Amino acid sequence: MTSGPFGGDLMAGPPPTLLPADPADAELAGGEAPAAVVRRHPESPAAWAAMAAEAQQAGADDVTVYAYSRVGYHRSLDQLRRNGWKGHGPVPWEHEPNRGFLRSLALLAIAARAIGETAEWERCSTFLRDSSPAAADDLL
Repeated sequence: MTSGPFGGDLMAGPPPTLLPADPADAELAGGEAPAAVVRRHPESPAAWAAMAAEAQQAGADDVTVYAYSRVGYHRSLDQLRRNGWKGHGPVPWEHEPNRGFLRSLALLAIAARAIGETAEWERCSTFLRDSSPAAADDLL
């Protein structure tokens, strides 16, 4: 371990980002329809990820899945930044409130690949793996 004049491990990366509980998670777990949850919690990455997943499972056009997941992704970036994230570092899958972001990012990657946006697929899948290897293994 390397320690500088300010103390701490200078080789360590940023600490994991742990998002606060998302009220949409309980509503979705209780069986609420994703569209109803989005209307009550439009800021919720989990609600938008649920909308994208529901659309994907229903056979919706890949562009629709892409759009829902992109909204979830951007809502996630807002939350991550408000919670100390500096643009990189771990966002653990094991921390339940992080899963809305991670699901949105995975669905965005998959939808990007489906519509032929290869650069976006590569960027998003790499971002997911860098944020949480466990999430990438589970979701991609």
